[in-house]
Amino acid sequence: MLRLRLKVIDWPRRALVLTDTPRPDCVDCDGAGGFQEDYAYPDNGEYWGTGWALCSCWTQRRLTLLPLPRRARRTPPGGYSDVAPF
Repeated sequence: MLRLRLKVIDWPRRALVLTDTPRPDCVDCDGAGGFQEDYAYPDNGEYWGTGWALCSCWTQRRLTLLPLPRRARRTPPGGYSDVAPF
């Protein structure tokens, strides 16, 4: 069952998206949506790194509903000054 929610994303462009939410009562991931897996080199067994494995209770698909305008950059009144403040 999908648990949909609205979310504002900033990358690759600001937009309002409809996305899925992990199940909070999932016994595999405890509501986190996934879990960390440690990897080792196959020949000697030394630590190689950690990865993120998605749980089956969640999907990362999202549907863009509305692109949002970019935020305007604010410049102080009168512009910037190159005079030292002291």
